Amino acid sequence: MGAVAVALSERGCIVTGSDEKVYPPMSDFLRAKGIALHQPFAAENLPNDSAAVIVIGNAIKRGNPEVEAVLNRKLYYVSLPEIVREFFLRGRHNLVVTGTHGKTTTTALLAWMLTAGELDPGYLIGGLPRNLGQGARFNNSKYFVIEGDEYDSAFFDKRSKFIHYLPELLVINNIEFDHADIFPDLAAIKLSFRRLVNIVPQNGMILLNGDDPNCIEVARDCLAPIVEVGFSENCGERIRDLSHSSRGARFSLGEMTYDSPLIGEFNVRNAAMAAAAARFYGLTPEIIQTALTSFEGIARRQEVRGVVRGVTVIDDFGHHPTAIRETLVALRRRYPGQRLWAIFEPRSNTTRRAVFQEELAEALEQADGVFISQVAALEQIPEKERLHPEEVVKALASAGRIAFYEPNADAIVQKIMPLLQPNDVVTVFSNGGFDNIHAKLLAGLGGNETA
Repeated sequence: MGAVAVALSERGCIVTGSDEKVYPPMSDFLRAKGIALHQPFAAENLPNDSAAVIVIGNAIKRGNPEVEAVLNRKLYYVSLPEIVREFFLRGRHNLVVTGTHGKTTTTALLAWMLTAGELDPGYLIGGLPRNLGQGARFNNSKYFVIEGDEYDSAFFDKRSKFIHYLPELLVINNIEFDHADIFPDLAAIKLSFRRLVNIVPQNGMILLNGDDPNCIEVARDCLAPIVEVGFSENCGERIRDLSHSSRGARFSLGEMTYDSPLIGEFNVRNAAMAAAAARFYGLTPEIIQTALTSFEGIARRQEVRGVVRGVTVIDDFGHHPTAIRETLVALRRRYPGQRLWAIFEPRSNTTRRAVFQEELAEALEQADGVFISQVAALEQIPEKERLHPEEVVKALASAGRIAFYEPNADAIVQKIMPLLQPNDVVTVFSNGGFDNIHAKLLAGLGGNETA
């Protein structure tokens, strides 16, 4: 929302905004750009101009005083995806990257490839790519790379955000059940993807995971050209000859062999998807390889926060069992022979629920030792629907893993410190700040962040 606000301001629009709490660094960034901020929400914050366009974020609900005033005054209101479509996507070649996992990495990698190929793309990415230095860029390029989220658009538009993004090239990395707060089951998620596939034009392209039956199913009867990417023999873009080392992965795609700093099968497929998409827009294998080699990754995706007394502390955004499992498998390859600890905060709307009770235990089994914290914002989840971390810990202990349930970050740090040894790797899985646990771990080891 902040990046779009600044882009609109730079196009000559008068932009103001409201939030419950306004804090740095975004507050400083917006004020430096001349955008007036209001807090908390209040009807008086709205402009008097009846022709104003009100953009309502998808976290805003009925009962919000500004929403009620907008409705009472019959003002023109839209969702954020609608604004992005009308001001920044219409008339462009839009490359939309979707899927339950890997969206951010694939989007960032694809934007970096197009940048290396001097196509000067605009982009909107749900993370901070180190190569690009920012998560959004709105320019006048005819190419726009955007991360397509399946979450809903607004309280008044329960369609997925990606429905608004006018895809010319669509990437579908994978499809699994997630977002249990808005989707009742996997069938509802597949329906949303099916609607997306249905709006890709015939002169466009769909790249989908040929190893994922859900991806293949949603694209059935599609009128746009489809290319399956994956390890299966039926894939038109087949990944072959995969090998791993502590430095990354090597794989073949078509007639080209690529070296990538990204490790693990999920990340290799992400790289292959980006490479196939880049080739569709005329990039040579040599440019793609240069971009792959120089790709520095995304903040909070297997990000090393520091190494103190031989202990490596890693931050990862993973919060779905599949993402956690694949990250741990990849880290095994990057740190062979080293003891691997996983610290998990159940914080997403899905993992706070018991939907993945068994799957979480199976995913975390990939670590040698596991800590699970109390479910975040426990009071928001009905008791009968809540995840039971104690049961996950019991299942892990039965599988022969060291496992503990602790109430918060401080308790976890206190418990794990005596257990850590040189060459240990500690990975923190959370889609939030987790009470700054990474810095607390490093401080407890006697050091500071080095990354």
